[in-house]
Amino acid sequence: MDDIQKHILAERAVAAAHRCVANRYAGAAFAYATGSLLRGEGTAFSDIDLVVVFSSLERAWRESFTHEGFPVEAFVHDEETLAYYIHADTESGCPVMAHMVTTGRVVGPDMERARIVQAKAAAMLAAGPKPLAGARSDMLRYQVTDLADDLRGTRPPEEIAAIAAQLYQKLADLILLGRGEWAGRGKWAPRLISRLDARLAAEFDAAFRLAAGGDGARLLALADRELALHGGLYFEGFRQEAPLEARRME
Repeated sequence: MDDIQKHILAERAVAAAHRCVANRYAGAAFAYATGSLLRGEGTAFSDIDLVVVFSSLERAWRESFTHEGFPVEAFVHDEETLAYYIHADTESGCPVMAHMVTTGRVVGPDMERARIVQAKAAAMLAAGPKPLAGARSDMLRYQVTDLADDLRGTRPPEEIAAIAAQLYQKLADLILLGRGEWAGRGKWAPRLISRLDARLAAEFDAAFRLAAGGDGARLLALADRELALHGGLYFEGFRQEAPLEARRME
């Protein structure tokens, strides 16, 4: 798909998003339409992401459907539920909802209110994540250590590939959050590492490609090096307490 085709597809997606909000979510105060399609970066299989905001709802919901041939993922909120999920995402270090709101095209009647909410989300993104420290750091270091230790010694190739699949997100989180950058899920993890450090991104990609083929040595070396930047391996002394309500009377 060339640039002209992508531009045409993006304009079609924008128009479809407007009609979807007007017809399916009549009464919504505003919405944000976002995703790779609307940025002109999509493929024939990309979807439209919609964050739809009503003045008041009993509860938020998420739903997926097809509209005018486009797959759509909709996140339906009022301002309070939207604020809750933006806050929860940013606390986790992976600000999915804040990113959708910040990058979205505003749709709907209350443009002024939409811009205010958008500006707040953008300010949260610009501030960056909380420093990786305390219990959050301990847990991530423990998880990476545990998976890295599974790569030590001799294992069959299929087990190395399975371990690498689990390690991918955890190591990406350590790399990004450990350097004061937001983390990303799925395809966003390699994108964000590439923006941070192209050489590190190439090393990260090469290590996981080798591990997927059954050679985990380079991945283990990368994990050990990243752990060393953040206090080293963490196993001895790790403790995680269960919540007090974690009990059931038979």
